[in-house]
Amino acid sequence: MNWRERWRWWRARRRHHPPDEIHRAGELAEQRLAKLARAAGRPNGWHVFESVRIPDHEQGGKREIDLVIVGGNTLLVVEQKHWSGTFEINDDNEFIQHRKNGTTHNHSTVHERISRKARMLASMHHGLAPNETPPSVEVVLAFTNRNLTWPEEVQALEGRVLDEGGFIAMLEQEQPGELNQALYDTVAGFGTWDEVVLNGGLVRKGDVLDLGLGEHVHEWQAQRGVELIGTVHHQTGWRSLLSRTPSAINLAFDSHRLQAVLPSTATLRMHVVGHDSPENLEWATVANINLSKPDTTTPALDESVGAGLE
Repeated sequence: MNWRERWRWWRARRRHHPPDEIHRAGELAEQRLAKLARAAGRPNGWHVFESVRIPDHEQGGKREIDLVIVGGNTLLVVEQKHWSGTFEINDDNEFIQHRKNGTTHNHSTVHERISRKARMLASMHHGLAPNETPPSVEVVLAFTNRNLTWPEEVQALEGRVLDEGGFIAMLEQEQPGELNQALYDTVAGFGTWDEVVLNGGLVRKGDVLDLGLGEHVHEWQAQRGVELIGTVHHQTGWRSLLSRTPSAINLAFDSHRLQAVLPSTATLRMHVVGHDSPENLEWATVANINLSKPDTTTPALDESVGAGLE
């Protein structure tokens, strides 16, 4: 390896990628709500699933649901928003947020989108368990920022519209009854996003298509049924300019462990949420990875189920 390549590799390991503060605040709010929901709902038999991704047979790809909560034979399909300021709903059912810093953001048809996901999820469950009694499906909009003022027309939306306190109270007070195990199994079978954290804290979410670490690593992790955790160790001091192996990764799932050296040219291939096409990320810029458990369901879509949910 020539000095130019050593210099480029060293600079890549030292490059700082700070987190996106606006998106990070939303992610932390989602994590907080999920944690509170688990604690509040567990005594009554509510089961909380975060960032559930379901296939979209009509439009292609997958769609994410912030929270899916299963209790008895009930599905709560939850869209969380941590907006501040105010918002309005225009004649096209688009949610227009007016932030306190004076900016405006069009969040499109929030309620219509989550209602569609709820219908899709209900119909997929029917495809997997056609002999089961169809579940009760409710759409919930949870606005978790105290610094948000709601318009009156939001109360006319189908489903429930709650603040954080009202959402938690619902799970504490309502008893859904005996769990429908088939319904639980359907939701538990879906995966979530893969996450790649860059040096400095910036999080990339999406689908990791290839770790780029060779066939041995690919075969080792291909049969896993749980999430895969990877922690990268980079040498960044000036003496690491002289090292041939300044970066390595520890991979783990269940009781399986593997360590791999990361060469200067190593990249992982990922389709990041919101990007038009997959891209290569240099391992030199990566701090850790968390790959979702593989999907265990391939449900068909039954358009007749959930048709009345708006």
